[in-house]
Amino acid sequence: MEPITHTNKTQKSGIAKALKFNPYDPAFRTNPYPIYHSLRSVEPIHQSFRGMWVLTRYADAKAVLRDSRFCVDKMSKNVKHKSYYLNHQNLDRLAQVIDKWLIFLDPPEHTRLRGLISKAFSSTSLQFLRPQIQQIADELIDKVRHRDSMDIISDFACPLPCNVIAVILGVPIKDWSKLYHWSDELSNILDPLRSLEDYEHMNKVVLEFTDYFKSLIAQRQKNPQQNLLSALIVVKEQDKKLSEEEIISVCMLLFFTGEETTVNLIGNGMLALLRHPQQMQQLKSQPTLIQSAIEEILRYDSPIQITTRVATEDVDMDDITIRVGEKVLVALGAANRDPAQFPDPDSFDITRVNNSHLAFADGIHYCLGAILTRIEAEIAITALVQQLPELKLSQDKLEWRNKVAFRSLKAIPVIFKPTNIK
Repeated sequence: MEPITHTNKTQKSGIAKALKFNPYDPAFRTNPYPIYHSLRSVEPIHQSFRGMWVLTRYADAKAVLRDSRFCVDKMSKNVKHKSYYLNHQNLDRLAQVIDKWLIFLDPPEHTRLRGLISKAFSSTSLQFLRPQIQQIADELIDKVRHRDSMDIISDFACPLPCNVIAVILGVPIKDWSKLYHWSDELSNILDPLRSLEDYEHMNKVVLEFTDYFKSLIAQRQKNPQQNLLSALIVVKEQDKKLSEEEIISVCMLLFFTGEETTVNLIGNGMLALLRHPQQMQQLKSQPTLIQSAIEEILRYDSPIQITTRVATEDVDMDDITIRVGEKVLVALGAANRDPAQFPDPDSFDITRVNNSHLAFADGIHYCLGAILTRIEAEIAITALVQQLPELKLSQDKLEWRNKVAFRSLKAIPVIFKPTNIK
């Protein structure tokens, strides 16, 4: 039989169409990588049923993320358009807020806003949080170590980043569950096929989020503290470079992206380790491998699977022209399994070298919180691996959440040998 690499263009197109790329397919959510590999082999620049271009090669993904001829998807315009289909209600507040999120901004506004807040997310600025993150992780494990089972997601991975972001912003920790719920609901904004009811609900969540942070900003103006929210207020009042609207949007985005990405990184990472016990044992016996392990987890099962760009002019890629205004789905998860970039890409190897993955995207929109997410995951996964003896999955069949941009598990039930509280 003729190898697929020699298949002619007509045959390839037919095979690609037969694949019917559909990120909402439950089988795709469970394991998208076989589909990614098939698309990359047959039609690496693939036009989906909705007319969007899907990129699955590493080189193409990196090129588009760095190409100024592609801008971010202006999600606020999409939201405003959906308002036309609603009776007696609009989505103005949702559109106004996300219009100021860094992930939906291009220069010069992106450059200005990122410059004002990036110092708080530098490696130097975040290292002082390590003891606090370690304390949060230890306290969460202390709550379950006397038992013989837990759910890694609800008992550990979810509360940890919410507590950390609460510390960074100066939000009372008692409010973390409420803020987690809101940020989880807002993460649906990145899914292109949400219902009008979902958008109405997100608009309501944004209103609640806004009221909460307006109240907290008023409190911090009267009683400043050593945290990011107070620092942003100082910038607003002294330099007149930030509006209250922008501060609120930054706070929302921190909870939304920081929580979702970190939860998924911890969850996907622990699942990979649990399903590769030799790698788990190697990490346990050689804890200094944790940074390498985190990079491999980010590559192997990326917490953010897809990001979207829009062509601002006609762009030729291979024999295909992407027209101005057309959307491109950059499949980060596929790029990170490209055999042209990563030898034996479907193998999970915590000692992998030259691991230049795209889990946090690339270019000017490289994830601002990447350093913090890495620190949290290093501490969290080390704590779980080292402090819970004989850690194992209690069931093989796990359920993935119905999200397109993010790859996230609903639960990871595990068993372990109980220990006394330290």
